[in-house]
Amino acid sequence: MSSIFTKIIRKEIPAHIVAETEDCIAFLDVNPNAAGHTLCVPKKEVDKITELSEADYMSLMRFSMRVAKAVEVAVSCKRVGFTVIGLEVPHVHVHLIPLNSMADATFGKKESLSQEEFSQLATQIAAAYNTI
Repeated sequence: MSSIFTKIIRKEIPAHIVAETEDCIAFLDVNPNAAGHTLCVPKKEVDKITELSEADYMSLMRFSMRVAKAVEVAVSCKRVGFTVIGLEVPHVHVHLIPLNSMADATFGKKESLSQEEFSQLATQIAAAYNTI
């Protein structure tokens, strides 16, 4: 059964996509811990990060690093945290979370953004990604 991420990958449902390669896609989290919270997802539908091949894992991490650098350029923050949890959607994904405090990384604090704010952030991160 396809996950919601597979539907985003197939462009069956809308998302604020910030970067895409042949193997991976990055888009803004719809329920972000902080403005700019981005998800990096392999296009292969795999449930757990430990089930990825080494090549697919390295591809996802290289992609995530580049997207994280773009988030750092586009969003004012002390750093971008990388988190892999994977319980909420059965499809491997890396959370890139702009951090200014530990509360930003706990998933207990959420930001509410308008569609305009999401679109503006996606544009800024995508522009930064294309220059890195």
